[in-house]
Amino acid sequence: MLLALMARQPVSTELRRQLQPLIPAFTPSVKGGARKLTVSDEAVLNGLLFVLQTGIPWEDLPQSLGYGSGMTCWRRLRDWNANGVWQRLHQAMLVRLREHDQIDWSRASIDGSSVPSPRGGRKWAPTRRTGASLAANAIPSRMAKASR
Repeated sequence: MLLALMARQPVSTELRRQLQPLIPAFTPSVKGGARKLTVSDEAVLNGLLFVLQTGIPWEDLPQSLGYGSGMTCWRRLRDWNANGVWQRLHQAMLVRLREHDQIDWSRASIDGSSVPSPRGGRKWAPTRRTGASLAANAIPSRMAKASR
């Protein structure tokens, strides 16, 4: 299968070690079913990365790779995202890169999607009225009605 050929190296031990404390503890489903954790977080993480790297739909994730089903990976991604795992991982990686002076700030840029902008713009004075004018309108009456 072509996708099996596209498989990449699993997540490094170092990254797993940093990510593990950020992942929330598994909680069984409250829907009444006896749901249990059958796929490890490590396998799911590799499944997430596989889907992101190959661009395949979640339901096409081959279970033969050992990453669990696409639905399992998607649910875990949803739960981790809601729990702030990715934001905390990003912050932890930035701290580590700063400690080792590995961030090249000359290439950094900030836009409105990452930094909140102040509400509203410059306050302008109200426009003064010019007064009534007896001059004819420059638009013929037929055109004025048609444009409404």
